[in-house]
Amino acid sequence: MEILATIWFVLIVVLWMGYLFLDGFDLGVGMMMPFISRSERSKRVLLNSIGPVWEGNEVWLITAAGAMFAAFPHWYASLFSALYIPLTICLLALIFRAVAIEYRGKGHSERWKSFWTWALAVGSAGTAFCIGALLALTTIGLPLNGHGDMVGGPFAWMSWPALVGGLGGLGFSLAHGLIYLGLKTQGEVRARSRHWAGRIMLPAAIPFLIWFAYSITQRTWLVIPVLIAVAALIVAFFAVRAGAEKRAFILHGIFLIAGLVAVFAGAFPNVLPSTIDPANSLTIDAASSSDYTLNVMLIVTIVILPIIIAYQIFSYRMFLGRIAETHIPEAHRLPVAIHS
Repeated sequence: MEILATIWFVLIVVLWMGYLFLDGFDLGVGMMMPFISRSERSKRVLLNSIGPVWEGNEVWLITAAGAMFAAFPHWYASLFSALYIPLTICLLALIFRAVAIEYRGKGHSERWKSFWTWALAVGSAGTAFCIGALLALTTIGLPLNGHGDMVGGPFAWMSWPALVGGLGGLGFSLAHGLIYLGLKTQGEVRARSRHWAGRIMLPAAIPFLIWFAYSITQRTWLVIPVLIAVAALIVAFFAVRAGAEKRAFILHGIFLIAGLVAVFAGAFPNVLPSTIDPANSLTIDAASSSDYTLNVMLIVTIVILPIIIAYQIFSYRMFLGRIAETHIPEAHRLPVAIHS
């Protein structure tokens, strides 16, 4: 087994962990826009809580997909061609979400604001569901033939792993977003976020727990990271109830990371298992690029990744304070300058 391919498999898993941990909370905030905020000013509190960081968080998604394409082109080709429909939905959801964040404040009518509020919520939910389904399918498997192509038609991916992963992505992002709002805001928004985080946190984790537990059927020792995930989730729940949002946010992230360690370790050395015949499964050796490509990418990553991480740490520290409704100015129209 090639050591470089293994290193890149681990790096790609880390990138997906980073994306779900960071972008997960702003997807959750987007989903809650029509529900948790009663007034226009409180909705703007939610938007301002993710405004400085959401675009930087999406860098992890682009990097993870790009790394899959460059390091494991056969993995990328098999997975993405099999999932054209859900990935197209995911792309549209990402577009709606980004446009909604930018456009919502450009109009002043209630209809305009309501439309973009719901566009943000639906786009965030669609993204969370599709990413969760994609990751569950790549660890549990698709009906692949000996050429790495999916058989059974364009909807053969619709299976229990896709449903469990999709609902897990929704549930995790929703709970993560509520915990983040409790950590980032003050006043009524914080109180309501803490209240709902305590109510939905454990039920929302059930789909991911099913996915994580499946890994134990592949390797029994993976019960260790799964138990770590369960313990982190329980302690995070009590931290939310105690009002310790920072501790809860970190522990909820540990729940995710420990669980993803279990599912990807359970799939290893397969990057895309076949549910038809294990012999058809795509392994890291068969899917990887040449050693030269992996070496060059590794050198570039060693240089660039610390810069990206340092910039994100800097940006989070710059916007570390809590946001309250009193920090949000009244909405106002700007005069249009007409030059003859």
